[in-house]
Amino acid sequence: MPGVDFDRLRAEIAMEQVLQLLGFAPTRCRGQQWHGRCPLPGCSPSARPSFSVNVAIGRYCCHRCGRHGHQLELWAAATGLPLYRAAIDLCAALGTEVPWIERR
Repeated sequence: MPGVDFDRLRAEIAMEQVLQLLGFAPTRCRGQQWHGRCPLPGCSPSARPSFSVNVAIGRYCCHRCGRHGHQLELWAAATGLPLYRAAIDLCAALGTEVPWIERR
């Protein structure tokens, strides 16, 4: 089974693309730092925004459910898939090629 070039995939897919697929609508933006309700399943809703994402560096953190990471980890958390399968699923959702690594 071929591997996925995760570094290349993270460079090619922006955090904004993943947030758009998840239907995330920021309630407050300060430059590249966006805040809003957590788009992840299982995170209890609250009146105060608990989700923070820096779109410039592609990192997120939810202060309510404690999940954090980069855009591929966000997609994996949202879909409940392991990272390898989530990467393939994200490429399919965005209509992009999977950056495969051929193992010898």
